[in-house]
Amino acid sequence: MTSKGKPSPRSAVDPLSDDRVRIVASHHHLVDPTRYFPTGPREPNTAEIDAQNPRATRILLGGVSVVLRTHSRIRAWGLENVPLDGPFITAATHVTMYDVFVPMMALFHMGRRPRFMAKAELASWPVIGRWFRLVGMQPVPRRSGKAKAIEEESVRILTSGRPLTVWPEGTVTRDPKKWPMSLKDGAAYIALEASRRMGRQIPLFCSITWGAASINHWWPWPRKNVVMCFDAQLDYADLLSGMEGWGQEPPRKAVAALTERIRNRMEDVMAEIRGERPPSEGYWDYRTMSRVPRGTKA
Repeated sequence: MTSKGKPSPRSAVDPLSDDRVRIVASHHHLVDPTRYFPTGPREPNTAEIDAQNPRATRILLGGVSVVLRTHSRIRAWGLENVPLDGPFITAATHVTMYDVFVPMMALFHMGRRPRFMAKAELASWPVIGRWFRLVGMQPVPRRSGKAKAIEEESVRILTSGRPLTVWPEGTVTRDPKKWPMSLKDGAAYIALEASRRMGRQIPLFCSITWGAASINHWWPWPRKNVVMCFDAQLDYADLLSGMEGWGQEPPRKAVAALTERIRNRMEDVMAEIRGERPPSEGYWDYRTMSRVPRGTKA
């Protein structure tokens, strides 16, 4: 079964201009995430690196970095927020397939090796699918009725001490102007349940990438600008209040509140990068394929 609708064409948005990148750079220290340790000297997490097929990871990371440097000019801020050790969750935007590679490449270059949730179809891609599995991909069979099993495996990854990256929209955004659309609630559920089991708030970060939406992957030249933000930790301690008495799973109200908090933060940061206001009518709801007012449950 295919996803509902189709992503809007590259012509739906303008490329990220040099002037806009200069404005962002005047407010944030932009670095090159296609290189190792872009924020300065840092101790890599050798235990994670050694446990995750270091040779295959090194080859894939090198290849991805070369391709992304060839196709675009990537800059990022906030990578100093990446923890040196311990579990954390990265909730990333998904404007194009490019967005899968940018934050993962950046985190790998910061010396961490997150497991990552990705649609199961990627695992069957020739050659690169096998590499994805070797370097930490957790396949997600869409519309399989296995959502709880997937969430449980994600919680297990975190409680074992490993970081996890998710794309909570579940697929490439269908917003005609390519803003973050409605999110599935899995990321919020995983964060709350893992925090409950570990007895503390698991760090949660939003990763927002913009600029790749206008790239022609068959002929990407001249190279387009791409900017990524690895945002400061998103606080949700208030939603963990009384977690000892939750019962079988986190309250749906808390899951919905955290889901909305993640989406709102993604939209705010993307607005800063783009230098635009998101549509005033609301955000794009994948279920209805229409805009709904902010604050409406997706």
